[in-house]
This record gives sequence, C-alpha cells and structure tokens, in this order.
Amino acid sequence: MEDIQLDLMKHRDPKGAEDKYAPSESAPLLAQTFAVTGMTCSACVNSIERALNEMDGVSASVNFASETVHILAPADLPAELVIKKIKGAGYGATLLSDGSSPALHRKGAARALIFATLFAVPSIAISMVMSWRQPINSWLIDLFNSYSIPLPPHAHHLFASWLVLAITAPLIFITAFPIHRAAIRNIFHPTMDTLISLGSLSAYIWSVYATYTAQGDVYTEVAAGVLLFVILGRFLESRAKRSAGSALSTLLALGEKEVAVLRNGTEVLIPISHLVIGDEFVVKPGSRIATDGVVISGQSTVDNSLITGESKPIEISPGMTVIGSALNNNGRLIVRATRIGSDSELARITAMVVTAQGAKAPIQALADKIAAIFVPVVTVLAIGTFEGWYYFGDKSLTYSISTAITVLVIACPCALGLATPVALLVASGRGALRGIVIRHPRVLEASQSIDTVVLDKTGTLTDGAMKVQQVAIPVSAQKVLGTSFAALLNEKSVLSSALALESQSNHPVSHAISSYCIARSAQQLPVTEFTQTPGVGVAGRVRIGDKSPVVIIGSPDSVAHSCVPFDPEIQSAIRDAQSRSYAVSVLAWDGVAIAVFAAGDVIKSDAAATISVLQAQKIDTWLLTGDNAEAASKVGALVGIAENRILASASPEDKLAKIAALQSEGKRVLMIGDGVNDAAALAQANLSMAMGTGTDTAIATADITIMRSELMSVVDALALSKRTLRTIKVNLGWAFAYNAVGIPIAALGLMSPMYAAGAMALSSLFVVTNSLRIK
Repeated sequence: MEDIQLDLMKHRDPKGAEDKYAPSESAPLLAQTFAVTGMTCSACVNSIERALNEMDGVSASVNFASETVHILAPADLPAELVIKKIKGAGYGATLLSDGSSPALHRKGAARALIFATLFAVPSIAISMVMSWRQPINSWLIDLFNSYSIPLPPHAHHLFASWLVLAITAPLIFITAFPIHRAAIRNIFHPTMDTLISLGSLSAYIWSVYATYTAQGDVYTEVAAGVLLFVILGRFLESRAKRSAGSALSTLLALGEKEVAVLRNGTEVLIPISHLVIGDEFVVKPGSRIATDGVVISGQSTVDNSLITGESKPIEISPGMTVIGSALNNNGRLIVRATRIGSDSELARITAMVVTAQGAKAPIQALADKIAAIFVPVVTVLAIGTFEGWYYFGDKSLTYSISTAITVLVIACPCALGLATPVALLVASGRGALRGIVIRHPRVLEASQSIDTVVLDKTGTLTDGAMKVQQVAIPVSAQKVLGTSFAALLNEKSVLSSALALESQSNHPVSHAISSYCIARSAQQLPVTEFTQTPGVGVAGRVRIGDKSPVVIIGSPDSVAHSCVPFDPEIQSAIRDAQSRSYAVSVLAWDGVAIAVFAAGDVIKSDAAATISVLQAQKIDTWLLTGDNAEAASKVGALVGIAENRILASASPEDKLAKIAALQSEGKRVLMIGDGVNDAAALAQANLSMAMGTGTDTAIATADITIMRSELMSVVDALALSKRTLRTIKVNLGWAFAYNAVGIPIAALGLMSPMYAAGAMALSSLFVVTNSLRIK
C-alpha cells in the first residue's frame, strides 16, 4: 500500500506570533485542520483541546485516530498562533492545505522500533539467559584488566548487569526521549507517556541502585522490554491507523493535477488550480475528468465507482453533466467546467467525510470523561500498590517496586481513546467509497431505533428524469397526408422532425424526446419560424428532403386544435399512455397527427427490492409525494407500498406535518428525499438521507447523503451505521474490561512488568484491528 501523499503548507517559526489574540467581531468563521504529532492517548487529546478552547472565539475538536485537530475560529486568527498553542502543550503541529490528508507518521515509528530492537533484544537476552552471565563476567573482567581500566563495583559477579545497563541506556535516554519529554511537558495533565516514563525510568534507576549496592533484584530488562513493547505497539498502531484512513486517501488521490484546456481551438496544458468556471477542457480516453462540468461534444462511458459507488459505467453524450475525477473509458470528450476547487462534487464528498471523522459521537462522552482522570488515578494506584506491599504486605522493596511498575505499565488509556475515532475513521471512509457519506457520527445512534421510513417519489423511488417510455407511429395515420409525403414517411424522418423542434426547448419532456431521437440516429434538420408556447408545445417549419411541412409537437388537446381529427390508432395510443400516467406529446405534420410520444419518470430497478427488505426488517414504509393520487398509487403498487401508506399532492408543509404526526405516535422516522420541497421534512425527521443527485438544499439538510442512484444504498447505509455503533460498543467494552481486570491483576503481583507491557500494546491493537473489520 502506497504511503499517503501530503501537501503540507510550510510555516515560518512562529516566534513573532502574538500570544494574545482578540477576535474581530466582523471576521467570518473559518474552519481549519492541523496535523498533530506526538499524541499517544486520549489524555493527549484532552490537553490539546483544553489549550485551544481557552483561546477567545476558538472551538477545537481533536481526532486521535486521524491525528488531526479541527478548529472553527475567526478568519483573522493566525495559524501560527494555533501551532504555537499546540506546541506549548507539548505536541507538534502543521496546517494542512486544502485537499491534503494528515500524515500517519510511520517512518518515525519504524525508526524508533529499529533502534529499540537493537538495544532491547541483547539487554533482555543477557538478563534472561543465566548461563551467559558468568562467561560475560569473565570476558569483561579480562578485557578491562588488559587495558588497565578500573572495574565497576561488584564486577566479579555483576559485570553482566553493568553491561545490560550500558546497552539499555541509549534506549532509555535517546530512543525514549520523546516519551520522557512529553511526560515532563504534561506534568500537570498526565498522559499515557507519563505512565510509560515513570515505569521505565523507575525500573532503570532502581536497577542502577541495585547493581551498585549489590542489593535487590535488577529490572533493567523490564525497562527495555516495556519500551520495546510500547514502541512496537505504536508502530503497529500507526500501520493500522493508516489502513483505516486508506479510503479517505483514495478519495484524495483521485483529483487530476493538470488539465488540457482549449485556447482558440488549441489544447493547452495548465495546472488544475488555474482552471476557471466556463473553461472548456479535453478529456481523453483512459483519463479522469478534471472537474465537474457539462459535456459539449463527444460520446463515451464514464466510471463513477470510486466517487459515487456506482458499479456500472454511465453512457455520456452532449448536454449531460459529469463529475470531476470520474474515469473516462473510451471516447474523447470536451467538457465545460461548471464547478471547480472546493465546490466540486469530489471536494464536497471529501469535506463531509473529513468533518464526520473529526466529530465525536455522543457515545464517546463517557470515554472522554474517564480518560481525563485515568492517568492520575493509575498513578495513585501504583503508589498505593507500592505502599501496600512494602508497608503492609511484608514484601521486599524490590517486589513492591516491581508490582508498582507493573500497574503503571499495564494501564492503557489508548484503547479508550481509540475505541470510537478509529471505528468512525474506517466507517466514514469505506462508506464514502460505496457512495454513502455520513455527515455526523450522531446518526449512528439515531439509526439504531428507526422503525418508519418515509420516501419521496420523484428522484428517490424514481430516477427523477423524464424518459420516453412509448412511441407510436401508426401507418394508418400517415395515409391522410397523401402520396406527396410517401417517400418521407419513415421512422427516421419522423424522429428527425421531432428532434429539430424539441432540441430547441428546455422543457424536461423535450429533453426526453430529444435524447430518444438522438439514440436512434435521428438527424438534426433545419428549422424556420420556430415558436414555443408554454404549456402548449413547440412548432416550426422543418426542412425534410424536398418538403418543408409545419411540424407541431405538444399536448393532445393543444395539437387537436390545429389538426384534422386524430386517427383511431393515434387516439388509442394517447389513451394507453394517459392510463399509465405518462406525459403525452403528439407530433403533427401539416395538420395531421402522425406520432405519439409518451414520457415518464422511471421507477428505480431496485426500488421494490429495497422496500421489501425494509418491510422484512419490520420497518413501516410511507410514500409522500407532491404528485397526483393516480401517479402516486401507481408507483406505490409497483414498489410494494400500501395505499393507506401513501400521501399524494403533499406540499412541503404537508410532508413536515406528516413526519411530526408519526413522531407524536412514538415512531422513529427516517426521511429520504432529494428536492428543496423535502428540506423541512428532512430536518424534522429523526434521521434523514438525501439522494446525491438531488438539490444542494436537500443534501445540506440530510444526515447521510447517498451518492449512488441505487435505492438499496439506503439499506446499506443503515447496516453500516449499525455495524459501526456495534463495533464502537465492543471497543469500549474491551477497553473498560481490559483495565478493570488488568490493573487488579497487576496490583496483586500476578504479572511481571514485561508481560504487562505486551498486554498494553495488544489492547490498543485489538481496538484498531477490530475497527478494521467494518465493511
């Protein structure tokens, strides 16, 4: 797996930054994200949040799993001052630029692990293998005597112990220096580093004393083993965190760095940051689309799978919108940019994911409260353990110190700190790759109790786009025109005449008919005397071969006023289309109706299956729509929603009132919609989802955005939320149980310090790896 690439903004040393900051009342609020180094447990999170939230106008939230801090502060707050505050708390910080991701610092952890192994392994081996000690003693004595070097105290039987102390010293004072430094900086707000520093230094200092006086047991290998296990655990943890954040890094890596724009018909390669709205750019086969836009020319299929989770390529033609970073498969496209930079679809998805990962779930509140007092309590317990064994348990000084060190080492606030954020990191990232964007972690708990789902029709149960469903071109109707048109009366000419007029209109039905005609190779014919009457239709004189008939396309009633009586087959086609609640358009040449187009919204292919799955889970399903009762009943019958669960001709106020009425009955309601008229209902519901193809208002209001067109993603989103919360509960349960069992075992003297260090490392690793199981 490739390392996450970063583009970190560089800063000068903030020596000149003001320590005091007075926020401007007129300054707008600005959200910023900083990468933080040196955090080792949830107590570190509390220290940083405490330092930043003391600043006027600043609201800060630290994410331990992603090693970032998100702040909301006045725009005139210098970033250097924030960095200085974080450094003052004992940690490193760097402002992240737009579109970059925080580093998961594996190189430093790997380097520390290598050095720790080089020093700890020989130290532990010499200490544990008793048969080596006498040969080492003899060899060292001979070596020192040969060079006339004074021997250390008790060298004849403890020289090997002095060697172990010497080997371990670089590990204690150099490799572990960042741990001791962090412990000193946070002396008034103890962290995990405080416990590790106290435990390792106590063991080492006691070993120096015991070796010098030749009294008591030596625990140098304990100090070495503790640090080795701690550093190994942090290395494995950093790798697991990196894996947890890989989904976000995949999203960030999708963006193009350069784009070929058209300048006077010539392709010019420019940085993506120089692209502006309205620029026309070229997308070659096999490359990614630079930004959101509208296709000007060319046809192709594009792969949106890494952005929206759509599994099937989408056919693209002129006039259609495309998403930036989608993969162009096989055709050359020219696209006009409509949204760039932070306004693009990819940037919007990434921003929502980052925000969700930086927020805290309500279930985390208890863990945060415990973590805030965890280290001081453990320190007191360690002191109490020492005093209990030494003064009241009639144990030796060596035994009492060893037991106290074990208590310090086995305690693990890391697992508490990681339990929630790592699970959120995994779930939000993997959800985004499947087209499920969670806005805030609080939705996880809301999703558990949902018993009612309310759906909008257009754009939710249906595709939300008009498509031609039926076309009738009866031969009997064509005979009325006579022999002069006989050579022109074929399907291609009829469709070409329809395309000539409908391509001039912006009406949704006109777009549907135009797309249908283009897909069947209709030609664009010349048009003169074009007119469009709202609510009626379009008309014009179309050049067809050597003829120029007046062509009309409109509703049956409007066209009937300008035509001879409709042929029986035309009338039959109109009645059939109207019975299906389709929008009907009649095409006439020179006053003779010769074709009928029936357009309608298409029910999503998986809509019925989705409703069936929800109902199988004992979830009540409702349909609320602004459409008429006939159309609503038809859709409800096709997808499996009962007639008494349908509210038709519903205004935004009606939808809001219905949601409130269901809630007053004790229902926990999930609302799914996509339009501006759904926004109030989305806000009222206990949980809300917006289809990603919907309006910005709906998406901004919803708790979860479904980027894919498949409605089954709703079921997937609920399942993902439930699995994530279940994983968080398991993580927290493990963290509490581990400490509740482990600390008493250590205090009772039933475990050695070295085993305690291994258990502590495995505790954090369990939480991370368990979170990685979220699918």
